[in-house]
Amino acid sequence: MVSKHPRKQRRFLYNAPLHTRRKFLSAHLAEELLVKYDRRSFPVAKGDTVKIMRGEFKGHVDKVAAVDLKKGRVEIEGITLTKADGKKVPKLIHPSDLMITKLNLTDPVRRARLERGVSEEVKKEIEKEAEEQIREMEEQKLEEEQKKKEEKEEEAEKEVEETEEPQTEEDKEKQEKEEKNE
Repeated sequence: MVSKHPRKQRRFLYNAPLHTRRKFLSAHLAEELLVKYDRRSFPVAKGDTVKIMRGEFKGHVDKVAAVDLKKGRVEIEGITLTKADGKKVPKLIHPSDLMITKLNLTDPVRRARLERGVSEEVKKEIEKEAEEQIREMEEQKLEEEQKKKEEKEEEAEKEVEETEEPQTEEDKEKQEKEEKNE
């Protein structure tokens, strides 16, 4: 049994193993998800779409970029602080200040956890959503790979152009002399 003494509760919280800390990082589900999955909260994971409910960035909706189990905080895309030297640093937010508006269902273990105690219709909906999300992720990966290939090709073309064109007047004169000698 967990103690009712605040000191012991804090000690348990700070010294908890990572697999237990995972459960501490739960956020409320949005109204439609609450009705659909018949549960109030669910652990936050990378890729979930969340809405910030408290603090400076209240109302901001974006995806979860990272979950820090050691610090017990969540990093959200687009939420940054500017340091005194001008660097942008991600602002970490406690999951109790968040509400999950869309779940990332690409993880089969997470899907199975969500499907517990739910009707067959909802299970089928979960599987359909998961398939759509997986398809979207694959399309994004293909687009990123194509962009990388295009960037590499552009860099290679620039390098070829730089090597073909002499950079200084001396190089031009040397090249002209070589052409005359041939």
